[in-house]
Amino acid sequence: QVQLQESGGGSVESGGSLRLSCRAYGTFYNGYCLAWFRQAPGKEREGVAARHSDGPINYADSVEGRFTISQDDAKTALSLQMNSLKPEDTAMYYCAAASRRQLCGFSPDEYTFWGQGTQVTVSS
Repeated sequence: QVQLQESGGGSVESGGSLRLSCRAYGTFYNGYCLAWFRQAPGKEREGVAARHSDGPINYADSVEGRFTISQDDAKTALSLQMNSLKPEDTAMYYCAAASRRQLCGFSPDEYTFWGQGTQVTVSS
């Protein structure tokens, strides 16, 4: 079983930065995906960034060039560095994981394990 725990959310002004962290507990099989999703009130959950265990990384167009996903060497923590934040980035951010995947997509249905979420609020 896998457990995910996010931290690092908060409130920031437009143009500011935040760094989210996700601690992963459990066993991942080869070929897994770790990803960040977000969900704003009244909107569907959307993928933000995803990283495959073999290295490939995907970003949503809306965050490309502003957000950076990374994993520590011990493979136990996933981070999301968010720069140049905009009010439209305001949402609950979730860490997600999926095992035995060849590609990391942005459909929530692809992911089995989820964290409890951490709120990010960007004021204008």
